[in-house]
Formats: sequence, structure tokens, C-alpha cells
Amino acid sequence: MYGSQVSVGTSFLRAFLRLHDGVYRATDGRIGHHLIAVPSLLLRTTGRQSGLPRTTTLIYARDGADFVLVASNHGLGRRPGWLHNVAAEPRVGLQVGRRKGTGRARIVERGDPDYERLWRLVNEANHHRYEGYQRRTSRPIPLVTVTPDAPLA
Repeated sequence: MYGSQVSVGTSFLRAFLRLHDGVYRATDGRIGHHLIAVPSLLLRTTGRQSGLPRTTTLIYARDGADFVLVASNHGLGRRPGWLHNVAAEPRVGLQVGRRKGTGRARIVERGDPDYERLWRLVNEANHHRYEGYQRRTSRPIPLVTVTPDAPLA
């Protein structure tokens, strides 16, 4: 019984996140920035294998001018595809609500001097959900900071 509850919960979460992503994109950010009671943005990367543009909706926290993202993949055992794209090409696009811009991403792994401080910051922004994601997986969950080239317009 428990396994089927987890499956139903995961299916519901994925469907809801797809809906959130679709609303954010379809309204060009008019709806979606705070739709799930936490701040979210659209991260635009270049597919490392395809070279095609990819867009992912992610929760973020602010660290000064930087945006802090979590490569949790919902606590699954593998890293999310967008993280591999960032590793291959750190130039990214950002959209926060209706404001857009570009920036440079930096992967922050556990052991980096900034990791613990940034982890606390983004975990608080997401109501401590990332703690649960980390408990689900043995892989260390990396963070990504994005430094905008200029204020988002």
C-alpha cells in the first residue's frame, strides 16, 4: 500500500509541476512566479548534446544579486538534465516573473566554502523541503548560483 501511495503522490507532484511550468510559460511570467507559494524562475540552458534551448522552472533564493538554485531532481538518484547543460555551458537565460536577462551559472558542490550557507538560504526559501529530498538520495545535491550580467529587465 505504501508504495502505491508514493507513486500516486509522485505522479500528482509531476503533473502539478508540469501544469505550473506550462502556466508560467504561457503567461510569459504574469502567472507562475509565486504560484506554488515559493519564488520560482525559468532557467534557460543550451542542451549539451542537442544544442537546443531548454527551459526549466526552478525554485530559487537570492544571495545578494545572485540566484541560488538546487539540483535536487526531487531526491532522485540522478542529477537533473539542466545541471549537465549548465556544466557544459554556464551562460544561461533567466526569467523571474516577466523580467528577463542572462547570466553565468556556477555549480556549488558540497565541500565548497559557500555550500552550507547557500543550502540554508535556499532550503528556507522552499520551506525546508530540500532536507527531505537529500534524505531520499545518497548523492550529494549540488547548488547552482547564477550571477546576472545586468539587472533583469
